[in-house]
Amino acid sequence: MFNNTGCLFCSPETFAPKGDPCAPLALTLHQLAESLGRAVDAKDAWTCAHSEEVAVVSQILALNMGFTPVQADVVHLAGHLHDIGKIGIPDAILQKPGPLTREEFEVIKRHPVIGEGIVQPVKALNGQSGVARMIRHHHERFDGLGYPDGLSGYDIPVGARILAVADSLSAMMQERPYKEAMTFADAEAEILRQSGKMYDPRVVRAFVQGREAIRSWVSGMRGDARAVG
Repeated sequence: MFNNTGCLFCSPETFAPKGDPCAPLALTLHQLAESLGRAVDAKDAWTCAHSEEVAVVSQILALNMGFTPVQADVVHLAGHLHDIGKIGIPDAILQKPGPLTREEFEVIKRHPVIGEGIVQPVKALNGQSGVARMIRHHHERFDGLGYPDGLSGYDIPVGARILAVADSLSAMMQERPYKEAMTFADAEAEILRQSGKMYDPRVVRAFVQGREAIRSWVSGMRGDARAVG
């Protein structure tokens, strides 16, 4: 999926390394992705800063799995954009103050495919960088019971497997009208329980390895150490 040469604009595989003449364009693309992620979060009052959390946690996980900084930056960018498809989901469903019906959940399940379609015109995101595929597959499960394509195991792009853990951590720790926010410890326990089922065990090991860095960052982001107790 990744290549350590070139840059995100000269070839679609990577971000521009420091000192590359295309580096300002790569930075601009990242800033645009961050802005789009914030736009999605603003659409739903219950997901404040969710995309930022997913982006940063995903980057930490990628680095702990041995990704190069350039490769981890690509996963970070995908984290900002992972829910961009929710722009195409009706507000009545996205902001419903209660559990979704089966029919409503089927509509929600369209957002990864919608998101892939949104970024496809951007060559740097739709090429071998794998960002578009990460967006499409971030709700797949390691056991094959996820969506949209029911991929399993290592058929799921590794970036998407990373996003799945980061996305779940952030979502579990966020309050919803129909559920209380979980603490970091409780969310961590759930991730460990689902290793090999929902999540790639290698990503879960990277989570355990980086738990203190992740916990510290989330605490600072939320401004309340009690939230991650």
